[in-house]
Amino acid sequence: MGILIALIPAIAWGSIGLVSGKLGGNAYQQTLGMTLGALLFGIGTFIFVQPAIDGKTWLFGIVSGLFWALGQSNQFRSMKAIGVSMTTPISTGLQLTANTLAGALLFHEWHTGKDVTLGILAMVVLIAGAAMTSKREKNPNQAAESKSAMATGIQALIISTIGYAGYTIVYTAGNLNATAVVLPQSIGMVIGALIFAAKHQPVAKATAKNIITGLFWGVGNIFMLIATKDVGLAIAFSFSQMGIVISTYGSIFYLGEHKTKREMMYVTIGSILVIAGGVILGIMKA
Repeated sequence: MGILIALIPAIAWGSIGLVSGKLGGNAYQQTLGMTLGALLFGIGTFIFVQPAIDGKTWLFGIVSGLFWALGQSNQFRSMKAIGVSMTTPISTGLQLTANTLAGALLFHEWHTGKDVTLGILAMVVLIAGAAMTSKREKNPNQAAESKSAMATGIQALIISTIGYAGYTIVYTAGNLNATAVVLPQSIGMVIGALIFAAKHQPVAKATAKNIITGLFWGVGNIFMLIATKDVGLAIAFSFSQMGIVISTYGSIFYLGEHKTKREMMYVTIGSILVIAGGVILGIMKA
């Protein structure tokens, strides 16, 4: 049963890009709708669990939520520019690499030679996977458009990674209770999304529709906490990375993102490497 629970975050988080892609809206409307859904989930968690929330939790939770909104809005921007199938594995690889470096340099999580070896190996594998996923077959007729879209997508991914890294770094630095921080984080997420969406038609039907994606995020988040207690961080963390298979191949076959046979090979190898990097980190964190 624990293994099945550990698969739920992968399914929930891996489906977010697909669901938002079908629901429509610009990147900022998608982010705002998603944060409203997360806020509903946060309120529900607070009502049923009734955790004690102190001033520190409110402060760190809201700040981490603001960083998350920066990360998510730019991930949606990247999806618009270069597609879900390319954005998701690259974003996953960059996030894991950034969090690994933060753990080593800021929180001194590498205590032994084994930690250093596995950490460096994981980063090499993750970077190789992200690079492989971004490879495209040369097409002279689409060269200019492709380069422009890729530049926009990579810029958005860099900002997204900074946002997601800030989200986890602030949360870790605060040493916060997992259930207590859900509501403050979701409030920070909504505030950030409102700021970023202010000039991009935030009040729209697409915003309301994307509340569903926030519920997907909330479900994945809560089951990740349950899975960590049931089967341990190593398995739960590793299994959560499997979501890129759903988002990557779902976007190709469900959203209709075109890939040549060679590009499919690049995406497949890159996705496998990113998953492998996540598994190595899971082993290291055990």
